[in-house]
Amino acid sequence: MARNYLRTIFTDAARARQETHGSRASYARMEADADGTPDALTGKEISFIAARDSFYIASVTPHGWPYMQHRGGPPGFLRHLDANRIGFADFSGNRQYISTANLAENPRVALFLMDYANRRRLKLLGHASIVEAADDPAAVTALMPPDYRATPERGFFIEVIGWEWNCSQHITPRFTEAEMMEAIRPLAAELNQLRARLGIETPSSTGEET
Repeated sequence: MARNYLRTIFTDAARARQETHGSRASYARMEADADGTPDALTGKEISFIAARDSFYIASVTPHGWPYMQHRGGPPGFLRHLDANRIGFADFSGNRQYISTANLAENPRVALFLMDYANRRRLKLLGHASIVEAADDPAAVTALMPPDYRATPERGFFIEVIGWEWNCSQHITPRFTEAEMMEAIRPLAAELNQLRARLGIETPSSTGEET
């Protein structure tokens, strides 16, 4: 149960609006046992994190502006390290360093993880620390996905204090190339069988054996 997430993210103003619109009672019950202890990551959250090939990360500028960035890589590039600690290698990019600068002043961070194909989403709150590759190359290299051709500049380490699953309502399903290929594999195999019966050569682009 994401009790600490709610305790952390709900403001008095949000609670007042919940009261006005009739949702406060259910949320009050969910918050009742919150004591500031971080919401422990369970196997469900850890498995979901490990399967992601992208996520969105939000920080706040010193002037109070929210800043959102996308991070992507092969599945598993966002890693569960131990207990409530996760991390990822920050690859070379446009070198604006906005998130890095924001987190150096305010370590609070929010992550938004999407599984469009299965219409699931997970929100994480935590405190981030940054390790530059020049300062600890071993720690940063350990975050790199195997055989991934990218240059890591630093590592992000995040202590998760809260998480929440959102409902699937209004999530439009979207599919990766790998998911689409897996879905059409039976159809491609059937098409190749029909081609073989008709004596039609199977195009090599299908990836199926002739």
